[in-house]
Amino acid sequence: MAEILVLVDQVDGEVKKVTLELLTLAGRLGEPAAVWVGPGYEGAKDRLAEHGAAKVYVAADEELNSYVVAPKAALLAQLVNEKSPAAVLVPATPEGKEVAGRLAVRTGSGVLTDVVDVAEGFVAEHSIFGGGVIAHAKVTTGTPIIAVRPNSVAPEANPVTPAEEQVSVALSDADRAAKIVERVVQEKGERPDLTEAAIVVSGGRGVGGAENFSIIEALADSLGGAVGASRAATDAGWYPHQFQVGQTGKTVSPQLYIAVGISGAIQHRAGMQTSKTIVAINKDPEAPIFELVDFGVVGDLFQVAPQLTEEITKRK
Repeated sequence: MAEILVLVDQVDGEVKKVTLELLTLAGRLGEPAAVWVGPGYEGAKDRLAEHGAAKVYVAADEELNSYVVAPKAALLAQLVNEKSPAAVLVPATPEGKEVAGRLAVRTGSGVLTDVVDVAEGFVAEHSIFGGGVIAHAKVTTGTPIIAVRPNSVAPEANPVTPAEEQVSVALSDADRAAKIVERVVQEKGERPDLTEAAIVVSGGRGVGGAENFSIIEALADSLGGAVGASRAATDAGWYPHQFQVGQTGKTVSPQLYIAVGISGAIQHRAGMQTSKTIVAINKDPEAPIFELVDFGVVGDLFQVAPQLTEEITKRK
């Protein structure tokens, strides 16, 4: 089978969920070959193997982490030229999309971003206008470079024993033009990362204000889940923008998604509609969110949500 390069998204050796999604997708289309950049591979190799990385190209030089984006594009371009892969898959994160663009320029290839699925022949699927339109596209020049939106594909275990190859890349002066001079570790609470959480509880306009988001947080904490928010809530300053779920925010696909006081506008639905089980609490029985849910509660969130939290806490 043709080799498909998968850029590993990792932080300090911790492999992000989107990488496992890309490996799963690559396994449907060819032979997944993970590309690891920087130190920390030894602690992550088992997770890559568990999800089908038949081969791993390891560029362990710590210098590659000292510069912004360009070294990853340079390494991938080198591998494209040397290995002639069938395609390159990268996460459609801000960094991943920049890597994709730079790689396309370096290799003279076409690039597709914000892809939600890839079919045989590397025909990419795009979900646009909030999921109202599905479009298909295909790269016609060079090696297809495809940036896949996180939480678009369910990761599947496919244990293998990877072949490992140590690689290196010579960086040009241009690759070193933007250097990282400081890293600040953002303090994290006990809640899981929003895009990787199995349970997400989101609040919207119906919450009524920043002070009332404690109700959403309490429910999420009782379930061991993450907290999200609609665009209306973040634009109003009730909750930080990095927790926005929706077309212009983050896409989530948890096992359980609870929408509290969210009407369900198409912008929000585009970011959570692939969740496995969806529950909504809203006092408006005509709210669009009820068209999408598995379970709906028509009621006052200020009564329903605390009661739900209390019952969950009792049953722990």
